[in-house]
Order: sequence, then structure tokens, then C-alpha cells
Amino acid sequence: MQAIIETGGKQYRVSEGDVLRIEKLEESGAVTFDRVLMVSDGDNISVGKPFLPSAKVTAEVVGTGKGKKVLVFKMKPRKNHRKIRGHRQPYTEVKIKGIQV
Repeated sequence: MQAIIETGGKQYRVSEGDVLRIEKLEESGAVTFDRVLMVSDGDNISVGKPFLPSAKVTAEVVGTGKGKKVLVFKMKPRKNHRKIRGHRQPYTEVKIKGIQV
């Protein structure tokens, strides 16, 4: 069984047992995603307009962390102005436990 969920402004295709890195969540323990766009069990496909009202995906928080550093370099030519800033995006790692239709 597969589903497409929306969280953190992004869409993810998930199935049971998948481990995802999503945008940082404040919750810990069990998480429920109710913004389900599509559910497929192999034969039947249910598509929402835009979401399925009765579908839910449950997951468990595995951990949190930060991604790789992205360097931002700003420069103004002929002015001897250079600025380097780094950014590490925080994420939450979740494991999908179940998909209910």
C-alpha cells in the first residue's frame, strides 16, 4: 500500500516501513499525517480533491538532525566586499508505521 502525503510544503510518496527526512516537526513519538493526497493498494487508487478526508498515515519519530551545510557567498565587485554565510536545514526523521484509508 502506498500513499502521497503533504507536509512542510512538500509531497512525499510513502509506504509502510519507509524512513523519511522531512521538515522539522515539534512533536516527538507518534505523528499522524492527515493531509493525504492519494492512496493506492495495488488495485484501487483513491485520489482526493485535494485531500482524502478519511485517510491517515501514522509515523514514529526516529530522530532529528541538521542537513549538510550550504554556503551562501555574496560579493560586490570592485568594492572589496565579500560575505560568506552557512546554513544547515533542520530535519526530522520519521518511520512510516501504517496507512489507513
